[in-house]
Amino acid sequence: MFLRKLATVTTFVGLMGSAAYAANCGPEGQSIRILASDFPAIHAVAGAAEANCASGASDFATNHTTEARSIMNAALTPNPSEYSSVILANATLTQLMNDGLVRPLNDLVEKYGENISPNLLITIDGNIMAVAFMANSQHLFSRKDILEQAGFEGIPATYEEVIEAAKMIREAGIMEHPIVINMQTGWNLAEVFNMIYLGHGGEFFEPGSAEPSINNEKGLATLETMKAIAEYAHPDHLTHASNETQGLWESGQAALGVMWGSRGSPILDDEGSTEEVTSNTVLSGAPTVGGGSIPSATLWWDGISIATNVSDEEAEATFAALVSALTPEMVSANNDDAVWLLDGFTPGPAAAGVAQTAQGGAKPYPMIPQMGLLHAALGTELSDFIKGDESAEQALADVESAYRTSAKEAGFLQ
Repeated sequence: MFLRKLATVTTFVGLMGSAAYAANCGPEGQSIRILASDFPAIHAVAGAAEANCASGASDFATNHTTEARSIMNAALTPNPSEYSSVILANATLTQLMNDGLVRPLNDLVEKYGENISPNLLITIDGNIMAVAFMANSQHLFSRKDILEQAGFEGIPATYEEVIEAAKMIREAGIMEHPIVINMQTGWNLAEVFNMIYLGHGGEFFEPGSAEPSINNEKGLATLETMKAIAEYAHPDHLTHASNETQGLWESGQAALGVMWGSRGSPILDDEGSTEEVTSNTVLSGAPTVGGGSIPSATLWWDGISIATNVSDEEAEATFAALVSALTPEMVSANNDDAVWLLDGFTPGPAAAGVAQTAQGGAKPYPMIPQMGLLHAALGTELSDFIKGDESAEQALADVESAYRTSAKEAGFLQ
């Protein structure tokens, strides 16, 4: 395997670095092929890169898909790979590095990154593996008008208050299912566990090892919180990811939501919703839980990576094109689409939730290679508990068993 141990990664939250000013678009006549997630900020970066550099490329194609995470390893494994770049995040970088599918960027940064802030260089064991350009996190969305109507004062700050407010809204006959949360079975369900478990002060692994450490009091408390949330969520919550929860919010069918900060701008804009919803939506930091003091969330960065299995010329052209997009002008034109880590960003209402979550001391998503295996096991094994078909103790035991099987196959455990 390419990776067994990750060194400390550069800190990015709260650091607004200098934007990159690409001198050119690199070698002409190359194929630039980008795989990326499907939300506005990523569209802005890829779109600017295309506008800047497509004319000199043999072809320029971007696949924006909600399935990027699940297809990227298979897409980058052939030689040549299907894509020359993946726009990725904390967890997906380690996912690709484990299989040796992304290349160090030191030489490309030296050539094209004169104005990229060092704070944006995701450096692992001396190798620059990605260039970050935005921060993201889950946090709370609230309808202040509905909370007031139900008699709840202020904005919930804890999960206990979120559940109390949801109960008040239901009992007042305003909404039967006032909570939306990304609990789709699989990656999203696991991420809900991760962020609440961190809020409880949990550790995922035994110190210094790949042995799992979630079947404990904090793990059980996390599942109890998740079950309480699910009680007030839409009946189809196990099928809901970001597009579904955003849709419910914009249609006025929710009063409390735990969603990604990158959904803040499209929820607050004047498209796809009503003035009643947008004017009463408040974005705040992720709730704490169980008497803890840190937000129940994971902090993320999104950034540029370059595939291993492409020619050096394609790699260079792709990197140059993407870096050319990271300008103050691009940020200014798309200011509210993200918490940009670039010059030109002016934090507005859409950034408030991510900013408060970061300032509250939320932890970054763990960048350790075996975390992806535990995440996958959580996503597979927790749904029976949420549906009421299995005890919390059995669910966590199942998670650890499934994880150990995959970790032994991958060589993380003996």
